[in-house]
Amino acid sequence: MKKITLPLAGVLAAALMLTTACSSSDDKGGDTAPKPGEKVELTYWTWAPNMDKVVEGWNAKNPDIKVTVNKQDGGDPAVTKLLTAIKAGSGAPDVMQAEYQKIPTLVSADAIADIAKEVGDVKAKFPESAWNSVTLGSEAVYGVPQDTGPMMFFYRSDVFEKLGIQAPKTWDEYAAAARKINAANKKQFLGTFSAADAGWFAGLSQQAGASWWGVQGDAWTVAINDANTKKVADYWGGLVAEGAVDNKPMYTPEWNAALNDGTQVGWLGAVWGPGVLEGNAASTKGKWKATQLPQWDAAAPKNGNWGGSATSVTTQSKNKAAAAKFVAWLNTDPEALKALAGTANVYPASVDATATALTKPPAFFENQPDFYTIAAEAAKVTNAFTYGPNVNVAYSSYNDAFAKAAQSKNAAEFSKALDTMQQTTVDDMKKTGFNVAG
Repeated sequence: MKKITLPLAGVLAAALMLTTACSSSDDKGGDTAPKPGEKVELTYWTWAPNMDKVVEGWNAKNPDIKVTVNKQDGGDPAVTKLLTAIKAGSGAPDVMQAEYQKIPTLVSADAIADIAKEVGDVKAKFPESAWNSVTLGSEAVYGVPQDTGPMMFFYRSDVFEKLGIQAPKTWDEYAAAARKINAANKKQFLGTFSAADAGWFAGLSQQAGASWWGVQGDAWTVAINDANTKKVADYWGGLVAEGAVDNKPMYTPEWNAALNDGTQVGWLGAVWGPGVLEGNAASTKGKWKATQLPQWDAAAPKNGNWGGSATSVTTQSKNKAAAAKFVAWLNTDPEALKALAGTANVYPASVDATATALTKPPAFFENQPDFYTIAAEAAKVTNAFTYGPNVNVAYSSYNDAFAKAAQSKNAAEFSKALDTMQQTTVDDMKKTGFNVAG
């Protein structure tokens, strides 16, 4: 097995800058539909909860194509396990849940297959940004979008009402609200800058117009420290420096407690946030409201995603057509969408989900019946954000560089942290063998 730099052919180049496989995916998996009466068994690796119950609906209607769910850990462990199986030549599932940011890595390793011919014309059923995540700007389709994480703003409406604050529509208004809340109670914050959540910062940067990776001819481009992202970094650096927001990471016992005891009265989260709030701040149920993310330009609203994943067919599957048929059903069928939302507790990527599956607000927001109407607007993410083949390196650099910046409470250090991320990411790509422009 050796690394091979492949030539780029038009837009397909975005996916295949580098491969670690010895043969093409067309040589591995089967691409013939099962014959009538032929029994097919598929394995599906996923970390979404209760997905076995969701799949029961498929198995009941498709007795000739049985899908067995194999629950996995999410994130890097799932990717590592799949790549190990691909390299070994056996042991990979037919179908794999893949986070959007991991798809370039999986494509580069020839681990997931192009199923453009098998899934047909399902593109219209998904937001442009989600579809871009599974195509990487090419004609190839490396999965069908399963769920997305459009960002939203959650805030304690009782605190806002007490202080006479309106929900901020712009980032300037958010900053003003943060200052007013903290001035009234020095222990209370509207939010925190989290140096442990690179995906959160990436979503905020996407909203501002950034795309950290891209393609230029036969090379990758890296623009982590571009003007759009620096605008976001400088904004948060300023708020942290003046003490208007906290500088502690999210998802820590301290942050969890702050949500519950009222010292954190706002959260820039995502559509899946109600479950986080319910789990950490159950006693505050009924006091929160959800709205759109504050805007840089209220006249031209934009948004970003925090999280989300696709369902892909692996290159080791011997039943590519059957697997692709299941993948398309899982993410477009009305009954499947209902099960994804109600049983697996994910926010389906399909644009049809609001009408067919998301008819009641989450339990934690039962006092806000328009929750999913707001979420549907938030899901209209128009700025495509391209992930590169070494997201893990960039994200790790974010954690290190921004932890130091946040601790320093020096606004200038936030911009410098981006420069560190940029250099670290480019150096790693070049060292690994990728062609990087500039």
